[in-house]
Amino acid sequence: MDSRPVSRFRGVTTMSATRVQLALNVEDITAATEFYTALFGVSPHKQRPGYANFAIEDPPLKLVLIENPGARERLNHLGIEAAGSEEVSGALARFRAAGLTATVAEQDLCCHAVQDKVFVDAPDVPNGWWEYYAVTDDNPANPDGLTGSACAVACASEDSPVAGACCG
Repeated sequence: MDSRPVSRFRGVTTMSATRVQLALNVEDITAATEFYTALFGVSPHKQRPGYANFAIEDPPLKLVLIENPGARERLNHLGIEAAGSEEVSGALARFRAAGLTATVAEQDLCCHAVQDKVFVDAPDVPNGWWEYYAVTDDNPANPDGLTGSACAVACASEDSPVAGACCG
């Protein structure tokens, strides 16, 4: 049986293996978490100091909140969350075939999880890229012993108002 979420929109049923990720810089993580819990009617999927994420089924959305008081930009970064690493590999092949510039980051520690991901250079978005990723370990036992995040390195290397703050 297919375990992907089912989406119904205007009478059309589709299977969804991905969802858009929207990462926001927030002033107060507690207030923001309370607001989005009320707005979407779901509790956070994961909470850490200064961080919360919501896995929302309807609409299919991964909402990430990163406490970053005083940030000049509210939008931290954009992504697509896939069901598994195979989908990330397939997307990478599609991106390269389309002539897009893509950088691979396997077993990347980001957003308090281990992920396989691809960064795709993109115009007009924070940090100049979208990430396409799959979570391979949502609660790593020893995150301090893992290598740093390619996401954080990419953010720190950019002349960005959120330099070093993406992914929390």
